[in-house]
Amino acid sequence: MRARRLFFFLLSLVVGIGAGLVVAWGARPAPLGETMLPALRSDYRTDYILMAAEAFSQDGDLIAVSARLAALGEDSPARAVQLAILAARDLGYSNRDVELLAKLSQALQKFTPMPAAGATP
Repeated sequence: MRARRLFFFLLSLVVGIGAGLVVAWGARPAPLGETMLPALRSDYRTDYILMAAEAFSQDGDLIAVSARLAALGEDSPARAVQLAILAARDLGYSNRDVELLAKLSQALQKFTPMPAAGATP
């Protein structure tokens, strides 16, 4: 009797999870516009920029970090980082995190991207 109850409980659990996944991924997925980077909330946007700053501190690749930050849809990557610094202070990020953002901001201020091949100056 106990084994039968356990079997039906586990079967119900699997069916429920399966039905939830079918509804969430198939029948009613999130609209595409709600999953894009420019639609991120301020705290998630700050986290994304902090992750880019951490990657920059490891590899020093300004071109890659500029491409990551351009996906946020800001006027410039430097402006996105400046806004992230302000948000990080408001959200209580650690001093180390704010310093990483500040170093990235300084590097981006000095960075001049190379024009694309075939572009006229």
